[in-house]
Amino acid sequence: AKLAAGISDTPVTLGAKSMLRGAKPLVLAVSTNDGLAASMENLARLINRKNFYLVPFAQDDWLKKPASLQSDYSLIGDTLECAMRGRQLQPVLTE
Repeated sequence: AKLAAGISDTPVTLGAKSMLRGAKPLVLAVSTNDGLAASMENLARLINRKNFYLVPFAQDDWLKKPASLQSDYSLIGDTLECAMRGRQLQPVLTE
């Protein structure tokens, strides 16, 4: 949410701002219980911004936690390779 709003007031958000200021790719891996609820708006904002790249993600446990999202951490390397070429690894939403 802070990155989507452009807020940089913690070491992590300041580090992210520094990467973006240098036109470097910023790769994010999602793990949230409200990804299909309150957090989705912020994820959508980041997907549309330059130099933000998301590790592909899917619903974590759609029966017990219907709004939960979890990145596929096995795709971090592929996501990094694509980000270094200025491309988002597709599909962002997996099964």
